[in-house]
Amino acid sequence: MDLRIKRTRANITNAFIELRARKPIEKITIKELSDLAFINKATFYQHYRDIYDLSESLENELINNILRSIPHPDTLIENPSRATLEITKAMMSQTTLLHTLFSGSRQDIMITRLEENIRDIILKKHPEYENNLEKEILITFLIQGSFHAFLKHSSTDTDTAVQIIAAYASHLA
Repeated sequence: MDLRIKRTRANITNAFIELRARKPIEKITIKELSDLAFINKATFYQHYRDIYDLSESLENELINNILRSIPHPDTLIENPSRATLEITKAMMSQTTLLHTLFSGSRQDIMITRLEENIRDIILKKHPEYENNLEKEILITFLIQGSFHAFLKHSSTDTDTAVQIIAAYASHLA
């Protein structure tokens, strides 16, 4: 990819993250993003359809980075304690960007996408789990439940919260 294109996309990304940290996505305009990124609106539209296309692109990139940093996402059902611990730590490594990109109305989107991706990874290894209601519920419960428990209880002692969540997960398999 051309260096100018990389630089422009980096400027757009940085400007978006800066704006997103201050306000909801619905309040960000292409004009203000373009001004902050030192580009014109036409340049923005050469790269993205709209602000939501940009946001979705960055969200997908972040989800993929999180997934790549989870050593064993396919073992969620066989070893829920370890897998839950790995998933939680992977999310914690991206906390600032997660809170920025997936705040407000976008929060549930992140965990749903993560669950879908991990579910796909598990089903590739264990196709027999597909359409198995017990396994499907277990996957949802472990990912969604762990995430929401972590969000609610991590503000005081993050490490202890993660250990407790992983301990509870071990009882579910």
